[in-house]
Amino acid sequence: MILDIVKYGHPVLRQKGAKIEAITPEIKKLIADMFETMEENHGVGLAAQQVGVAKQLAVIDVRAVTERPSTLELDGQPADVASIMPLVLINPVVKPTGEPATGGEGCLSFPEIFAEITRPGTVDVTALDAKGKPIAFRCGGLLARAVQHETDHLNGLLFIDRMDKKTKAELQPELDELQAVTKAKLAKK
Repeated sequence: MILDIVKYGHPVLRQKGAKIEAITPEIKKLIADMFETMEENHGVGLAAQQVGVAKQLAVIDVRAVTERPSTLELDGQPADVASIMPLVLINPVVKPTGEPATGGEGCLSFPEIFAEITRPGTVDVTALDAKGKPIAFRCGGLLARAVQHETDHLNGLLFIDRMDKKTKAELQPELDELQAVTKAKLAKK
């Protein structure tokens, strides 16, 4: 089922997600619905907060993006990124390992708003997969960016929090408008 994507200004986007203790039928359905929603909206990642659920759950699939390569290491060895896609991250922990890298980012909760964001170029990730089994990997490129972007969502952080002051100031009118529209819609409910 395709879910509504929550837009900037909705309070759930600033909520830290609760840890997931068990892979229940509800969690399995949420994962499937999140993948369907992400694909429908042409995204490469989606966090539970973006569909109105404050839980430590994100889905990622970077296979369709060929112009922005990703790297993956499993057990210290290079691996094919496609081997872990589509990716489910439950209760993820991300540790930066690489030099800062700047790249373009957008967000399904911020339609038509894009900016250059600086983040670590590579990260180590530990999490549970869709079956509740532990996974661990090192990634770089677009996958590292997507993992960090979605993990930020799970902790109530947004990509606008990572923008430099000049960029955010330039985008402020659009951000204010989006926030006002979202709050007006919430007030009508």
